[in-house]
Amino acid sequence: MSNDKDNFSLADLTAALKDEDRAGLMNILKNKLAGQHRSDVLENLTPHVKARVLALKDIQNQHDELEAKFREERALLEAKYEKLYQPLYAKRYEIVNGTTEIELTPEDTKMDEGEGGDKTAEEKGVPSFWLTALQNNDVTSEEVTERDEEALKYLKDIKWCKTEEPKGFKLEFLFDSNPFFKNSVLTKSYHVIDEEEPLLEKAIGTEIDWYPGKCLTQKILKKKPKQGSTNTKPITKIEDCESFFNFFNPPEVPDEDEDIGEDRAEELQNVMEQDYDIGSTIRNKIITHAVSWFTGEAIEGQEFDIDDDEDDDSEEEEDEDKEEDEDDDDEMEDDSKTKKKKGGRSQIVGDGQQGERPPDCKQQ
Repeated sequence: MSNDKDNFSLADLTAALKDEDRAGLMNILKNKLAGQHRSDVLENLTPHVKARVLALKDIQNQHDELEAKFREERALLEAKYEKLYQPLYAKRYEIVNGTTEIELTPEDTKMDEGEGGDKTAEEKGVPSFWLTALQNNDVTSEEVTERDEEALKYLKDIKWCKTEEPKGFKLEFLFDSNPFFKNSVLTKSYHVIDEEEPLLEKAIGTEIDWYPGKCLTQKILKKKPKQGSTNTKPITKIEDCESFFNFFNPPEVPDEDEDIGEDRAEELQNVMEQDYDIGSTIRNKIITHAVSWFTGEAIEGQEFDIDDDEDDDSEEEEDEDKEEDEDDDDEMEDDSKTKKKKGGRSQIVGDGQQGERPPDCKQQ
């Protein structure tokens, strides 16, 4: 008769452990299995080949040590320059929100007076700065609806910071007082398992405290009652709708022991990847090059950021098309046969480069 302790499965063991202990146990098991595989490979080698492989492993270890040192020095370099960025982000904040005024040149002053100086004097800062920047990016523009625009005009700044426990990063959206919600700051945090190749564990948003009747993530539908119904009042129904502010209500990750099915798991993964893509775009592109997105210069850079190899391929195809057309004309003259032209290939625009994470929450 077996003891209950003998029947204690690995699933039971991992469930009883804390998250960090569970992760440590899984790493131990993975390393043990990997070590077993490595020993099997080495045992099947001849002595000479085995000695060479061991020498290669020694070289790899030296490489890994240098790589670890590189990452350490890179982190210090990032921290150094992130501190240097902060005064620039602070100046940007002041100009965008009108706390610092930029003096006009004599020519601009004359032009301003001619176009009605009273009106321009009332404008503070750069109106709709962050709204326009978000609308000019391919990824974030998909999230901004027409209903969101008025609320996003109150967005004063976007900041982000690196988090250590748990690892990941946090976005902060600073809003001026507005008629839509009471929150002055909306945050979105991403927890990742691996920073080098970000593997998203979960995302945490903010509960928005909407003013009555101002919620942008829901819409109220009113239907007339059916003919003959004793209820003469309209039927009111609330439905979720598309909005940029859904970004602050990310999908929840189910518990490990919850069986959600393959289709649901794939759907959830796609949603989480899209959500992380939006957050990364705001962190790496919108915040760091906000004025370029506002003016549209960043859009032009994306449109013409096409690989040289692809240009060469397109030119080669055009040459091939011309040659085929000439051959077609010859065949039409000789054999009275008609050939269809071959079309060129469409070009694919590159996505751009991502930046790195700073060490602390700072003014952007």
